[in-house]
Amino acid sequence: MQKNNHVIDFHSHAGNWGKVAMNDNIDSYVHVMDKAGVDIACINCVFHGDSRIGNDMAETFVSKYPSRFRHVAYVNPHYPENVIQELERCFDQLGSLFIKIYPDYFQKANDDPAYFPAYEFANDRKLAIMMHAAFPFDPPGLNITERFTNLSNRFPNIKWVLAHAGGGAVTTSDQKPFFEHSASGEAAKEIPQVYLETCSSGTAFNCIEAAVDAAGEDKVLFGTDMTLMDARQQIAKITTSTLSEDIKIKILGENAKRLLNLQILFRII
Repeated sequence: MQKNNHVIDFHSHAGNWGKVAMNDNIDSYVHVMDKAGVDIACINCVFHGDSRIGNDMAETFVSKYPSRFRHVAYVNPHYPENVIQELERCFDQLGSLFIKIYPDYFQKANDDPAYFPAYEFANDRKLAIMMHAAFPFDPPGLNITERFTNLSNRFPNIKWVLAHAGGGAVTTSDQKPFFEHSASGEAAKEIPQVYLETCSSGTAFNCIEAAVDAAGEDKVLFGTDMTLMDARQQIAKITTSTLSEDIKIKILGENAKRLLNLQILFRII
C-alpha cells in the first residue's frame, strides 16, 4: 500500500461493552492502528442508553488525536425527544461524518418508524448510516432487499452501509461463498445506495472477494470493529486477498473518501 493512499477504518468503537472484554485505552488504540497501517478510524460509542454520553466518549478520542479519529454520531430512538437535538450537536459541533444505528440494543427492525426522525435528518443532509442488516426480531414478510428498497425509496439521499457485510461470509455446503446467497449481498447488488463494510465478515478464505462480487468494487468499505476485533487481523483479509492492488486501495480508503467527501478531512488535519 503506497503511503499516499489513506487507510480508513469505517467501523470502530469507543467505550466498553459489558459482555465482551474491550481495551479502549486511546494510546493502545493508536498503537494498533499504527502497526496495522490504519490512518483514520471513524469512531462511535453505542454502549450507552444515553447517546449524549456515548457521543462524548467518542469525542475524547477525536480530541486527543484529531488527525487519527473522526466522530460518528449515535442516537437512541427510545428517546425521540432527544434525537434531532443530539444529531445537530454531533454534526454541527462535534464534526460527525455519519450515523451509526444499532437495532440490537433497541430491539426494533431497521425500518421501524422509531428511526424515521434520524433518517429524515440524514436524508436532508445527504448522510450515510451504518447498521446491521437483519435481526431475529424483524417482522416477517420482507427480505433485506425489499426492506432497503423501501427505505431507499423513502429516503433517497441516504447511503446505507451494512456493517459486517450484512452478517457474514460463511461458506455454504457446496463451497460457494455466503454472499452469493445472502440477502445482504443481493441488496447491495440491487440497490445503488447500499454498501457493504468488511469487519468480522466471515472466515471463508474468499469472503472479501465475494463481497466485491456482490456489491461491486466501489461499494465495499474496510472496517475493523476495534476494539471488539483486532485491526491487524481485519486488514489482513484485504491485503492478502486475491483482489488487484487497485481494488484493495479502493476498499481500504478510496471508497470511504468518496462516500464521505473526505478530501475535506485530509485538507484540515
